[in-house]
Formats: sequence, structure tokens, C-alpha cells
Amino acid sequence: MQHYSRFAPLAERYSGFILDLWGVIHDGINAFPHAVETLRRLRAAGKRTLLLSNVPRPNDAAQTMMRRMGIEDSLYTGILTSGEAVRRALRNPPDLWWAELGPRVFHLGPDRDRPVLEGLPLVLAPHPAEADFVLNTGPDDHRNPSNIEEFEPVLVDCARHRLKMICANPDLEVIRGGGRVLCAGALAVRYQELGGDVRSLGKPDPAIYQPVLEQLGLPPAEVLAVGDSLRTDIAGAVGVDLAACWVLDGIHGAAVKDAAGLFDTTAAEAVADEAGVRPVATVPRFAW
Repeated sequence: MQHYSRFAPLAERYSGFILDLWGVIHDGINAFPHAVETLRRLRAAGKRTLLLSNVPRPNDAAQTMMRRMGIEDSLYTGILTSGEAVRRALRNPPDLWWAELGPRVFHLGPDRDRPVLEGLPLVLAPHPAEADFVLNTGPDDHRNPSNIEEFEPVLVDCARHRLKMICANPDLEVIRGGGRVLCAGALAVRYQELGGDVRSLGKPDPAIYQPVLEQLGLPPAEVLAVGDSLRTDIAGAVGVDLAACWVLDGIHGAAVKDAAGLFDTTAAEAVADEAGVRPVATVPRFAW
């Protein structure tokens, strides 16, 4: 594992980049100015960049949010969200599990994630008892982001009716505006503990990387994945034999800083070893 103070040396080594959003490009509210500048530099250097995010909304919804942050479409080559992957799987079922879901869906998540279902031949069910399956897009982080216990009754109800669950965001938590918020992945883990049948689309699922690599149009050896989560971004890339760069100032930031608040590369290597993954490099931030 090599430790860099900036991203420029890595930019020279690869032709294409798979970039995480939350924790790398923005914090869910504001874009990181250093990340926007790095995107500009990569574009100017003729590099190909694809944004791969576990956000439970379609591509266009994620892009609309980024435009409001000042992240222009022209700064990157392409985008794929886990919400978009869910839409595609519901429209064209990839296997029997998806094909047998049924038309009635109970949505466990905030209304802002409903675009995942728009235009699909599905009917929203108001209660689990009336549904064929459940779409989990995660808690409403504007309401009560950290209390998973409040979701226990609805998860138990879904399990009682033996509903299959689609998890549209495998993240357990993210940092939004400086605070940690619960994600759909945490609810999916609890649902599995209750005996529920769950399919998650997004990182670290190997299937999410095939359309990404096709869109980049580059040999895997020329591609570097960049992310802040060892569990999703780094493990997902390593699982499909892609080189990965770990951005330290993200979800694991507190665990890899010393008493003075500086990044400790020895601690970072220990944390990565404990997670069972080995990125090829680390950078403090996605900064040129």
C-alpha cells in the first residue's frame, strides 16, 4: 500500500477512474471544492471518469442534486447509481428471483426516493400485508437518522409476511454534512437477522462493475477505483480485481487519525487489514 499526499501521481498512472460520490466528491449537501478541481484536472488530461454511487435514486436525480452543488455534467464521463441499477433490474429481471417479485411494492424509505419506481408497472402498497415485496431505500435522514430501533416494527411486519427485500443502498451509514446517518444497508442487515430474503444492488456487488467497465471502455488494468468506504468502495473493487485508492478523510476518518488530528498511515494499514482488503494506495482527500 502506497501513501500519497495528493491524487496527481495516481492520475498519471491510470487512464480511467471509478469514483465514489459521498465522502469523495461531496458530503450529501455540499461539493468538496478540491474534488471538483480534481475532476477538472482529470478531464483536461483526457482521463475517463465514471461516478459510481450507492445512492438509492436514479442517475438523473443524482445529477440534479450535483448540479445544485456546482458539479457540472461535463466534469465526468458517466454515472451509475444503485437506484438506477434497481430500476433496470425491475424493468428487465436478471434472474428468477427478480422475475417472481410480483407487482405490489411496499416502499420503506422517504418520498424523495420514489423516482426509482417511476414509470415501472408496479403498484405502491400502503402496508406490508398488501405487498408482494419491499423496496428498502433507507431512513429519512432529515427525521431521525441514527435510531435503527424505530424501524424494528416495520421490519418485523415485512418478515412476518415473508416479503423479499430489495436494498437500493448497501451502505450501512454515510457522513452527511459532517454527521453520520443511517443507510438502507443497516436495515437490510437487520432484516436478514430476522430471516428476511434480501438482494442488494450497488457496491460491493461484483455485478455493478460490469456496466461501469463497459461504459469506461478501458482494460481493467488501466482503471483505478476511488472511494472512502472499505466495506463497499474498496472491497467491491478488489473483488473484481480492480486497483483501488482509499480516501482516508471519509467514513473511516476518525479511526485513522492520530491525537493531533493528522492521518496516521500505520493506523490506516491496520484498519484495512482488519477489514480484509488491501487498496493499492491512500490519499487524505480526493485533491489534486
